[in-house]
Amino acid sequence: MSSPEPAAANGRASARRELVEAQIYEQATRLFAERGFAGTSLQDVADAMGMTRSALYYYVKNKDQLLAQLVTEITEGPAEEAAEIAGRDLDAPEKLRTLVRLIAGRQAHHPARFRLVIRSESELPPELAAAHESAKRRVLDGFVRVIDQGVRSGEFRPRPVRTTALALIGMCNWVAWWFRPGGAQSADEVADQMAEMALSLVAQTPDRTPDSPRPDDPAAALRLLRQDLDYLEHVLGSSAPPSKD
Repeated sequence: MSSPEPAAANGRASARRELVEAQIYEQATRLFAERGFAGTSLQDVADAMGMTRSALYYYVKNKDQLLAQLVTEITEGPAEEAAEIAGRDLDAPEKLRTLVRLIAGRQAHHPARFRLVIRSESELPPELAAAHESAKRRVLDGFVRVIDQGVRSGEFRPRPVRTTALALIGMCNWVAWWFRPGGAQSADEVADQMAEMALSLVAQTPDRTPDSPRPDDPAAALRLLRQDLDYLEHVLGSSAPPSKD
């Protein structure tokens, strides 16, 4: 029978490695944000960690690996989750609530990392840049599928789907610039509020406020009808066959 000591020692070593790697990525994020990717060397990261460069090589191969890890964490994870959420057997409002909570929550939990990735897009190696763009398209596709479902079911206002998706993604991403950890609201509270705001923006029958028009207001009914007609004209125009002239 094997002794438990080696297994326990391996577990402690693995936990220590994960902890050190997390600290390395945090320091790299800070340095890349302050000096830019090109202006930061692996020696700078080693100095920030208080270790030699040779010791740092035990955890990372090069500077590109650090950036690749950060980009993958920020973009690849949300892309996979967005596709999974869009494919769930749920109504559109619940999907959108979950999707916005996911994206806004990630930006609130890791604002510095997200800002770094956005600022470093022009410096990404070609292969990593392609993967990054692919991940962003998959997040957009997830939003488009959910919003289109809501429009078709009558739960969301009939507005241009892709434009609506881009607007909601932009609203989520902006959290990384204004949210400050340790403030009056937690990251999860902000994510929940953003999810409810997103729903109120697209819902067919948003919650009424004191300033909302009465349901029997003819002017309000006409405005809603014009919106529906504008959307119908847009759909008919985009699906019309090309002119033979």
